[in-house]
Amino acid sequence: MCGQHVGQRKGSKLSTVAENTLGDARGPRPFPWLAGTATGIGSMPGTDPAEAARIVTGELPDFPYLPELPARGPGADLVGRTAALLIDMPVETTPGGWRIAERPGRYMRAAHSMMSADLDAIEEIFAGYEGPLKISLCGPWTLAATIELARTLNPVLADPGAVADLTGSLAEGAAAHVAEVAKRVPGAQLLVQLDEPALAAVANGEVPTASGLSRLPAADAAVMSDRLETVLIATGRYSVIHCCASPVPFGIIWSARPNAVAFDLSLLRREDADCVAEMAEAAMGILAGALPAVTTAGAPREKEEPLKTARRVLRFWRRLGMAPEDCAPQVVVTPSCGLAGAVPARAAEVLAHCREAARIVAELAEESEDTEGGA
Repeated sequence: MCGQHVGQRKGSKLSTVAENTLGDARGPRPFPWLAGTATGIGSMPGTDPAEAARIVTGELPDFPYLPELPARGPGADLVGRTAALLIDMPVETTPGGWRIAERPGRYMRAAHSMMSADLDAIEEIFAGYEGPLKISLCGPWTLAATIELARTLNPVLADPGAVADLTGSLAEGAAAHVAEVAKRVPGAQLLVQLDEPALAAVANGEVPTASGLSRLPAADAAVMSDRLETVLIATGRYSVIHCCASPVPFGIIWSARPNAVAFDLSLLRREDADCVAEMAEAAMGILAGALPAVTTAGAPREKEEPLKTARRVLRFWRRLGMAPEDCAPQVVVTPSCGLAGAVPARAAEVLAHCREAARIVAELAEESEDTEGGA
């Protein structure tokens, strides 16, 4: 499936990452991170952006990210935070979420204020930082599946023209946001991650109408890839598409030509392995969600050792038919998803665990090709 999607698209647009151009992962180039590196997905617990930034940079000194703090309320959540960046497309809150409006609602003003506080925090705490720094935005399809149209109250997804307008607005807003972050942390090499938790639902026709009595038709796969690519190109940076819902539509992601893909390893189906292997062989970065972000409610928490997580990552890599020595440079260890549902101490623990697991991945790959035992 991956090859079929790719064959319908134009040739590679990527030269080198150092030029800050965006294309796709096809073609040799260095990865923007060091071998044996870990990072997080995006969200963190708490309401203090400075404290969250200190935790992130303390536990992930080689690959931090701009934390999202949804506990602050509407406008700090994934959709509202990104909706505040839209150009000439104001939104307002509804009892169930967000809606296109004639003018921005009060929570949009709050969203702008919270984003400003976030940027102030990283400007101070990441001062002088010169490595990779990841920022996350909600992708166009999750926005389209979540934000309502003003008249019909159906999701924007119900109107292809509105989806196109939303995508253009997001592309422009994302570019402006990236430029602002670059001003705040001028030495950092920015990576842009599009979070698309609703991508599978859109692709499979599972997004409900306003009444909830029916579902909107599945979006065309080629159009889905094109819309994603539009936003990625606008940012002009090394790009990541993150999807934490099953089944992950790897073919659609691959055809959007990001530089990297992020997903929960536990969601990888046997039938998807060939597609992911094709991505890996083409030097696409892999952000491997290898450690559960939170434990199941009511379940006793079993402490997992970083060695076990490292072995899980290497087993995944071998399953793709890839050489063990290529794992540490190409694969970044991450939690399975965001950490907003964890307590702060657990969030720091998870990030530290991923950092140690990533270090062990590099060591195991150097020491031996046989790391299957004991996991």
